[in-house]
Amino acid sequence: MILKMDSSELGSPVYIQPAIRIDLSIQITKPPILVAPIRNETEDCIIIDAEGYKATGYFDVPIFVQHTEAMMEEIDRMDEEIEMEDIEDWSVVDIDSYDKKNELTVVEYIDDIYAYYKKAEVHYKFELMEETLYWTMNLIDRFLTVQSVIRKKLQLIGITALLLACKYKEVFVLVVQDLILISDKAYARKEVLEMEKLMGNALQFNMTVPTTYVFMRRFLKAFQSDNKVELVSFYLIELCLVEYEMLRFPPSILAAATVFIAQCTLGVSREWNTTWEKHSSYDKNQILECSKLMVSFHQKTAVGKLTGVHRKYNTSKYGNASRCEPASFLLEAWF
Repeated sequence: MILKMDSSELGSPVYIQPAIRIDLSIQITKPPILVAPIRNETEDCIIIDAEGYKATGYFDVPIFVQHTEAMMEEIDRMDEEIEMEDIEDWSVVDIDSYDKKNELTVVEYIDDIYAYYKKAEVHYKFELMEETLYWTMNLIDRFLTVQSVIRKKLQLIGITALLLACKYKEVFVLVVQDLILISDKAYARKEVLEMEKLMGNALQFNMTVPTTYVFMRRFLKAFQSDNKVELVSFYLIELCLVEYEMLRFPPSILAAATVFIAQCTLGVSREWNTTWEKHSSYDKNQILECSKLMVSFHQKTAVGKLTGVHRKYNTSKYGNASRCEPASFLLEAWF
């Protein structure tokens, strides 16, 4: 390696290169270096005057010096780019600043809500089972009811809950490194494992709990639903995953109301009959409030800020379920 030293110390630019062995069997076509070398105190390298070295005509500038100077220029260029990025950060517009005075926009929770949508997108990305998403959300909700956490740890809780849900429901479990990558390497592997232990202890390792998904499957069968009703039902229930108001309803009521609203949305039925009441164990008055909230969420899904679920179900794979018009008539004249 050749190092460039300050000319103020030695009078002119010099280069330091380690002593090398020369194979005498190689024919030298250029004259040897005529500059007298100066050894340093430890004699582990020699010092050659740069100007004199160049005057010999052996070669212009050592190749390693050219490489080093090129690297320095690249570093200077990167520093300039970083400075420009810092300047650009100041120009980022806070798109939620205009809504801070409007309590209905819940600006202080907007990051948390988008975090929920991110979990749904991650679930879709890894092609996991549908039930895994509901287990993940169940673990998150139950953990947050018993453990206070700071906001910057919410994403860590989300990926840890997904890891636990995969271990419980999936055949092929995601590796921790995959979860770290989808979080943009915001957390280390050790942090994920520590959160996994904390979450398990907080929930007393009680993973076998009923989710909305298991009731959905039962009620879809009871209501003799076809594939279209099933897709609309899951679309509606996923809209509820990010709505705080829906946490007060047990999973069975959510499932019963969802399947019924899906039937009404597609015009299959508009009446809550005795068969549905028997298999769900709820009468129409018990699902009234939940159903109205669900219809209101359906009305605003395509025009609000949170459109992740709407985009997911606006594909042929999911039957374009999000294109169905909401059953708004239920808000005016209840069945």
